[in-house]
Amino acid sequence: MQVTRSVRAVQVPDTNPMHPQYTTIYLVGRGQTLTIDSGEDVDRYRWMLRGYLAAVEHAEIGISCVTHHHADHSANLRWLRDEFGADVRVLEQGIPLLRDRLPESGVQVIADGAVFGPSDDVRLQAIHTPGHSADSVCYYLEEEGVLFTGDTILGASSTTINDLGAYLTSLAQLRDLPNLRIMCPGHGPVIEDPIAYIDAYISGRHARERQILDALAAQPEMTTWEIMELIYADLNLVPRLQRAADRQVATHLRKLEKEGRIKVYPGRPREKTAEELARDEEEEHERLEVIRRADEYREQARRRALFQQENPWQEEWEVPPRYALI
Repeated sequence: MQVTRSVRAVQVPDTNPMHPQYTTIYLVGRGQTLTIDSGEDVDRYRWMLRGYLAAVEHAEIGISCVTHHHADHSANLRWLRDEFGADVRVLEQGIPLLRDRLPESGVQVIADGAVFGPSDDVRLQAIHTPGHSADSVCYYLEEEGVLFTGDTILGASSTTINDLGAYLTSLAQLRDLPNLRIMCPGHGPVIEDPIAYIDAYISGRHARERQILDALAAQPEMTTWEIMELIYADLNLVPRLQRAADRQVATHLRKLEKEGRIKVYPGRPREKTAEELARDEEEEHERLEVIRRADEYREQARRRALFQQENPWQEEWEVPPRYALI
């Protein structure tokens, strides 16, 4: 999908309820291109990117950027390095969080405000935008007014937040960018009215905060889950999103506590016995072993399918039929 003169979007369908519609890898520049995010470590992301490059692009990937450490954005960084020789650019705050996802060579650490690009006439500015995660970074192509937001701003829903105070500061910083015309999120469609969209994000957070304060005024000493059930009661929240909604309530409460606007009665975490911990460890080991074997079988099936396509039918015939003209 062509977004602007220098920007294309490779949109990969996604069924995860936290990833509205699709996850996107962006290509920036011509000839020597730059990618923003890499997708998950599953075949469909690699197939989509490789297929797009083969069918549409006549270019090489020279630089690969990542918006934050979460696996759906960073898990293919090693593959991009191995497959295309791309240099990897990572915000300094992301280095300890990415751990073994980084390739052994070609990694360049960037700081907030760094400017770089695939060419002299296509340059991006890195903007540290903590909130969704500590290492979240947006990239701004000011000449074309394109902001790449990762999970800081999504294309069809609100996003999950770890630090709400930092997040609101990040949104205000993005809103003030000069020449902002279009936002390219990590999930969901491109956003063509960015200022109004950011304003809606900000007002939505303030509205949620007022709901939480109203809930506590009416019924003090509530848990996050009780607050979540009350304020989301009229929204027909999908059950599998309830834990995410609960975490967002907790994010607001942490901000309110830090501001001295609420008091917290500490809970008591459930402590597992040594027997429970040992059982959990054994079950996790069994699960990982099943997954490992399933991956092996999947790879064997893939190789077998290729072999069957590339070779005669030895397993089907002892003596194959032969044909000749009458």
